[in-house]
Amino acid sequence: MKRIRILNLLRSDKPIDNVTTMGWIRTRRDSKGFSFLEINDGSSLKNLQVVADSSLVNYEEITRLSTGSAVSVTGSLIESPGKGQTWELKADSLEILGLAPDTFPLQKKRHTDEFLRTIAHLRPRTNKYGAVFRMRSELSFAIHKFFKDRDFQYIHTPVLTASDCEGAGELFKVTTLDLDNIPKKDGKTDFSLDFFGAATNLTVSGQLSAEMFALALGDVYTFGPTFRAENSNTSRHVAEFWMVEPEMAFSDLNDAMDLSEEFLKYLTGYVIDECGADLELFAKYVNKNLMTTLDSLISSGFTRLSYKEAVEILSKSGQNFEFEVAFGKDLQSEHERFLTERYFQHPVIIYDYPKNIKPFYMRINDDNKTVAAMDVLVPNIGEIIGGSQREERLDILEARMDETGLSKKDYWWYIESRRYGSVYHSGFGLGFERFLMFLTGVTNIRDVIPFPRSPNSISF
Repeated sequence: MKRIRILNLLRSDKPIDNVTTMGWIRTRRDSKGFSFLEINDGSSLKNLQVVADSSLVNYEEITRLSTGSAVSVTGSLIESPGKGQTWELKADSLEILGLAPDTFPLQKKRHTDEFLRTIAHLRPRTNKYGAVFRMRSELSFAIHKFFKDRDFQYIHTPVLTASDCEGAGELFKVTTLDLDNIPKKDGKTDFSLDFFGAATNLTVSGQLSAEMFALALGDVYTFGPTFRAENSNTSRHVAEFWMVEPEMAFSDLNDAMDLSEEFLKYLTGYVIDECGADLELFAKYVNKNLMTTLDSLISSGFTRLSYKEAVEILSKSGQNFEFEVAFGKDLQSEHERFLTERYFQHPVIIYDYPKNIKPFYMRINDDNKTVAAMDVLVPNIGEIIGGSQREERLDILEARMDETGLSKKDYWWYIESRRYGSVYHSGFGLGFERFLMFLTGVTNIRDVIPFPRSPNSISF
């Protein structure tokens, strides 16, 4: 028996006889001789009303069904006399697929986000989280479409690696060694006896691997999970998150800035066009200024200014920031949001950062003090994209690795890419969850990823 999704039934332009759909009961109310069930199968924000009358053989059982129970309904899709709905399903038969007791946690009331994080296995059944994860799915498709339409090649970069792309040391180590009997050599863990014969980590970025393919295939991108052992419980950080990382051969910093702006505008427009009902929920209940913010991103040109200019604006702003503003210090979220929300009131791209606060692979500028790096900042979030032109000059790359204390022996393959036909190239990384926060107005990153991983939280 072919099941028709509720979304397609709600979109129908005509009545349909002998149709079968399945879903979970959101609510049930009884009237004289009838039971009205609101069911949802996750395909749509809206529920489908099912009308079950007392002539059904299992009607008494139906009147005892509670929220969360799963049913299969066969009947006729007819015009609904009720307000706020075009169609309803008049049941000819209703099969109970799975019962939920009265203790089902998701009753017809508003639950806090904090409570729903404790039942992350059930929260997709709520309106808000169903909408979040439908939008997450659509946004993922849009990312692949954007790059496919521009002839980028999609590559899969390793999750396990011996490299530390960012150099921050916040790595999750992976080992098969017996933790109760760790082998030692010269007082240190002997990783030569481990599975890979070397210390191994979960990746913090696919960038270095993507660079190798950009230097062979031209324009590439990777889209996958990354991991950082950053002991932070802020609303902007989780330990496992997804990154979109394009790399382009024969491309400089301006090309990366151009692509990043085009990318964000495309994705935002796509979500507005394809996720209207779900987006409306967030604009109504989460952030009433959401649509203004999204429309502004699409319609405005992103302001571009150097890090030095940004520091001057912040220093002269008269604002009492928690973190000091000074040349050579990294910008904090409060600084980024001041620039985007109050000073410029639209997205900003800051470029040419001091080299001492950026990783080794970024191209040194002629002043030998700054690097060809850029960050894209958006209202309500702050930094959402970070990128750079990569250092393609072998001698300068090696000097930079020495300066930052990186082992050239460990990065021999990366160095060789600069020895054999190196070309200028650039790329960036988009924090997928942070962008989803921007698109929905959701303020906590834990609420836009299915099963968030954070310090002391590994359930589900």
